[in-house]
Amino acid sequence: MAIIGLDHVQLAIPEGGEGQARAFYAGLLGMTEVPKPTNLSPSGCWFTGGAVSLHIGVDPDFRPATKAHPALLVDDLAGLRARLVQAGCVTRDDKPVEGYVRFFTEDPFGNRIELMERMP
Repeated sequence: MAIIGLDHVQLAIPEGGEGQARAFYAGLLGMTEVPKPTNLSPSGCWFTGGAVSLHIGVDPDFRPATKAHPALLVDDLAGLRARLVQAGCVTRDDKPVEGYVRFFTEDPFGNRIELMERMP
């Protein structure tokens, strides 16, 4: 028995935040919203981008994840950063990681998001 991959990452949002989640994850990050299975809670929303599946779930006792975070690989980090800054999102550099350029931002709910691009 062995772990063979990562199926999805789930982030929590407060009740009623689906519209803001769609604006951020689909509108700014360019992910695609996909339908949730009908047997699951109708709240929240799911997104995909490349090989990443991101599930956004409503938590009635929501607290943002300010340390734990997904790290999303992108193919145009500078362009994405410009789009986020233009939309009013704060971006923060961090210590370098060999082989990558990267920065952190937050979704509209304060969840920490790392965005990375592999260097050639």
